[in-house]
Amino acid sequence: MNKKLRLVLIIVGLIAVFIIMRQTGLLAILADFDEFRALIEDAGAWGYLVYLLLYIVVAVFSIPASIITIAAGVIFGPIVGAILALIGGTIGAAVAFLVARYIARDFIVDKFGGNKIFQKIEAGVEKNGKDFLILTRLVPVFPYNIQNYAYGVTNINFVTYTLISLVTMAPGAFIYAYMAGEIAENGMSTKLLIQLIIAGILLFGVSQIPKFFAKRKGIDMDDMKN
Repeated sequence: MNKKLRLVLIIVGLIAVFIIMRQTGLLAILADFDEFRALIEDAGAWGYLVYLLLYIVVAVFSIPASIITIAAGVIFGPIVGAILALIGGTIGAAVAFLVARYIARDFIVDKFGGNKIFQKIEAGVEKNGKDFLILTRLVPVFPYNIQNYAYGVTNINFVTYTLISLVTMAPGAFIYAYMAGEIAENGMSTKLLIQLIIAGILLFGVSQIPKFFAKRKGIDMDDMKN
């Protein structure tokens, strides 16, 4: 198929999906906690699948995922919710990566190839490989959703990308979804306060890992920010 024709079809397809999401109210639901919760609960046993599918939509269209990550803990409970949030986030990131690599690569390169974030990620992967991916997943230097597409146009391996994304997303997914689920089920308590303190310590510890990792691998984090 002609590249220009494929590009036009991709753009038309994305616009069509976006219009459908807007007309059906799905975009509004994804931005409203109560409506999102009602949608999942009304789905009954299919709620698990609906949740995962919506997480994929969020990742592909670069919609902020904070609401549905927290909602997982409230709707499904602390443990199951945390697991679903992690699975949904990982699958969503993987799908966005595949879209960038095999479907919309030419469009993304033409449209965003000159973007500084894309250029830094491309240069970082070329120089440091998967080490750069690990670092940028752990440090919020670049927007997470943009990374999904930016890495899709690099030469990094899909399996490597997916596994690293799974591992590096785990701390945040579990802490946020688990805490939300605990508050929803048991309210504020001494036990929860202790858990929040532990979670804070864990998050602080995770935030320090990239500094040691970058130093060990010889990666200049200041250069990433500039």
